Amino acid sequence: MPLQACTKKSADHARFEFGKNWQRFSKLVSKERIAEAEKSLQELLDCENLQERSFLDIGSGSGLFSLAAVRLGARVISFDYDAHSVACTAALQQKFRPDQKDWVIHQGSVLDDNFIKSLGTFDVVYSWGVLHHTGSMWHALDNARLPLKKGGKLYVALYNDQGILSSLWKNVKKLYCSSRAGRIATVTACIPAFFSAALVLDILKLRNPFARYCTYKQKNRGMSVYYDWIDWLGGYPFEVAKPEQVIAFYKDKGLTLQALKTTKGWGNNEFVFVMTDGSPV
Repeated sequence: MPLQACTKKSADHARFEFGKNWQRFSKLVSKERIAEAEKSLQELLDCENLQERSFLDIGSGSGLFSLAAVRLGARVISFDYDAHSVACTAALQQKFRPDQKDWVIHQGSVLDDNFIKSLGTFDVVYSWGVLHHTGSMWHALDNARLPLKKGGKLYVALYNDQGILSSLWKNVKKLYCSSRAGRIATVTACIPAFFSAALVLDILKLRNPFARYCTYKQKNRGMSVYYDWIDWLGGYPFEVAKPEQVIAFYKDKGLTLQALKTTKGWGNNEFVFVMTDGSPV
């Protein structure tokens, strides 16, 4: 499979091309993956469906979770900074919901205050694994709560802060985005290690490793192990946060934590907040 490139203005401004990675993943989208995506929304949002609710997908990527929200009954607006991600979301819409009038797709940035304010307000604002890749995570987190209705839910997932390990991981990502040689070196060193570790873990847990890894499948959220690995290696800009930092930040903005799913390692912590103050500051 081809290495995923990065756009780069200078050594300090490399940006992973998430959209091209999503376009390759989108070929794997199936009814099974869509069902897993729906299940993940239902579990943390604690709902059976999203009937009569509005849903904003910040950083829609492949469009899988926008599609899942539509299938659960929501009126959806999706947007992404990356033009390839926007095209990928539009292609998924055309494939699975070509006549869906309550699913609108835009290109835009969560860091653009005026754009965010122009979208209106929503019952659910969703941004999974996106805001830590903007280059200004706390600004992005602040803007993500602006479209919430009073009583609305904000569902965000952010990389866990592991201290020195996160700093080392950031350097791996910078190396990946530095040049083609950097991408080759990073992938050559890391992908076999990821595969071996996953293989050992599945064997120890008496799972069939080939069903999961050789087909690039992953039941969790309907995503793909392989394309997640590429995203993890190349995902730059890159920031992290401790759960208590995020909780305190949103508490000061009038949001109350409703659900929290933490990771023990290098993955994402997942948060669901409720807007309890109708006049966010």
